[in-house]
Amino acid sequence: MLRFRRLLNEQKLGEALFARVGKELQARGIKVNTGTIVDATIIGAPSSTKNADKARDPEMHQTRKGQQWYFGMKLHIGVDSQTGLSHSAVVTAANVHDKHPLPDLLHGNEQRVYGDSAYASQKALIASKAPRAKDFTNQRTRRAGEVDEVQRAKNRNKSRVRARVEHVFAVVKRLWGFTKVRYRGLQKNATRAFTALALANIYLCRGHLQGQLRP
Repeated sequence: MLRFRRLLNEQKLGEALFARVGKELQARGIKVNTGTIVDATIIGAPSSTKNADKARDPEMHQTRKGQQWYFGMKLHIGVDSQTGLSHSAVVTAANVHDKHPLPDLLHGNEQRVYGDSAYASQKALIASKAPRAKDFTNQRTRRAGEVDEVQRAKNRNKSRVRARVEHVFAVVKRLWGFTKVRYRGLQKNATRAFTALALANIYLCRGHLQGQLRP
């Protein structure tokens, strides 16, 4: 079993499985379209030093979200804005800003890119991978102490589309139980993350797949 796990990680078979499931779904008519939603979620890791190494995992880091501190890793994903299925993912330590993996979450043929305010003002990063894409990320609504109500209304409209990314995280975290890392090191947990995303895609389009099986 240990040898099998090592093979999974060294050969990045979790990523290969995720890519293969994507190709199989496309072959069954579930296409990747021209809109991508980007987002990230924190996966917690044990911060205690009461272990054999007497140290925290050196590949995990802490970050602040709101008024709370978290220790662990981040799962960044790119989700098709029409089907709600993930087509790309990157795993980093929790202290990596959401914007940095942004180009790796785009497939390049986007015409629209959606995201929360963590991706605001990243037109250059978007254009570096998807030159034809328009920036539909949520923008800041408060300037010099004043609230821009027009921008706030635009953000609400964008968020109706952006909410689809939360369905993926809900499946990965609530159904598959991936709220905390199981292993030490990013690569082992990345294997688990890509596998969970592959299964989430199958689960989220189960109705379409079952319809194809009916006589």
